[in-house]
Amino acid sequence: MKLFGKPQPVSLALLATGVALAISACGASPASTASQGAAPTSSGAVTAPVSPAPGNTSTAAAGASAAVGALVPGFPQQLIPLMPKAAVESSSFDKNSSPASVALVGNIASPADAVVAFYTSAFTAQGFKEVPGSTVGSIKSKDFLRGDNETVNISVVETAGNSTFTIGANVAAGSIK
Repeated sequence: MKLFGKPQPVSLALLATGVALAISACGASPASTASQGAAPTSSGAVTAPVSPAPGNTSTAAAGASAAVGALVPGFPQQLIPLMPKAAVESSSFDKNSSPASVALVGNIASPADAVVAFYTSAFTAQGFKEVPGSTVGSIKSKDFLRGDNETVNISVVETAGNSTFTIGANVAAGSIK
């Protein structure tokens, strides 16, 4: 990845930023999530309920959660399937927001083009249409639209044959299985 014209390695800081963005998309700040008593799951992942950001009282927090190193319980794998052989870095799911928000950050020893192709196939099979464009700067990024307001985005950063991908979806709660 290039930052200010200099090649930069993909780092845990980038992954942490993705997690923070995924959590904030669900309406919580990382600080508010951490202060709510995160608890380890049987897989060793840490999950924490997500609460509304200060001043945001229109969103209920019940049913919202995030996990690091695993899929959060109830993660809608039919909507966002985990690519075979991919490792989960983090996930989040808020089924009570309108639209419902789902996020996944993963890593796989595969080229970025293969990751985009896998998820393009998965999303178009569900009725999502590809939006023109396939990059943002030098980052592979693809947007999908279903109906008038259901969206999915995938962004992939590839370094030395490993791809880190971030997927975010906002869909009608009734379409999550």
